[in-house]
Amino acid sequence: MSDMIKAMNPTAPITTEAEAEAAARSSAISIFIGVIVGIISVIWLITNPQDVTAALAESGMDSEAAAAGAAMGAQLALWSTAGLAVIQLIFGFVQWKNPKKFIAILFIVLIVLGLLSSLAAPLMAGMPGAVAVPLWQTVLSVVILIVQLVLHFAGLRGMNKLDALQMNAAR
Repeated sequence: MSDMIKAMNPTAPITTEAEAEAAARSSAISIFIGVIVGIISVIWLITNPQDVTAALAESGMDSEAAAAGAAMGAQLALWSTAGLAVIQLIFGFVQWKNPKKFIAILFIVLIVLGLLSSLAAPLMAGMPGAVAVPLWQTVLSVVILIVQLVLHFAGLRGMNKLDALQMNAAR
């Protein structure tokens, strides 16, 4: 276990193929963190549908159509969050079995986009139609995304070292 934690450090030296493989798998661990966050979000959406509907309804419209739209938006949020968690789980298993650079790069891009949207949420809170996100939720999201980003960079570093070690062994 301590070898895996050491491998997740993006500045730790990698000298063996086992260390490089453990570092490469940190990208999969980052994806699994995203799956856990998705599962927690789905559970929260299921257990608190009135909060989601109220937040969507507070976004500025006070009609029956807005209430119906808010209910539909809550269902859409639930199903899209669950679907994305399943897709992330599949990517996580693929990344664990055979780490691929393009998966790590894809998730780095998605995490950067998530960071930008999380950081922009407080700026958009006063705009009409915007759903207010509590500050604690924004801070927690940013911290989790930064941890995931570091793990993906450690994974890329491990994949590069694993490629180099395997090339040297083949020569």
